Amino acid sequence: MKYFYFLFSAIITTALFTNCAGNKDLQERPPAQFGGVYTMTDASSVHLFIPVKTLQTNRVSLDSVYFRGMSAPLEQDDLTPGMYSARFNTGKPDLIMSSDTREEYANKMPVKAGKSPFSLEEDEAILVFSQNNKTKYYKITGIREREAN
Repeated sequence: MKYFYFLFSAIITTALFTNCAGNKDLQERPPAQFGGVYTMTDASSVHLFIPVKTLQTNRVSLDSVYFRGMSAPLEQDDLTPGMYSARFNTGKPDLIMSSDTREEYANKMPVKAGKSPFSLEEDEAILVFSQNNKTKYYKITGIREREAN
């Protein structure tokens, strides 16, 4: 009987902690009206562009975005009103290869990317925004790839 009680308690405790840890509720309603979200890829990075048609700036602030297993802050474009963008660095840094180990000392240690808390398709992103001082999440789908000019 003790074994059954211990096993039952362990299962309930695990279920409760697992449920609380993954509780990042996605919002059904978008925080703003978006245009066609798209990406552009160059040699060392992926740029995600989010055109915003209307946004209540006094209540909502767009903070960051998760895309293809990476995270980046959103920045508002000064030249194009209503355009937000995020830059994801995908390039590998240049390494100094030399027979003299002192020259290789300038190489930086690689940084392991953290695991994304969301499982997303290639054309999906999670928008992190603040509304009334609360962090919320919204899934953007149907992201198109555009050719770089």
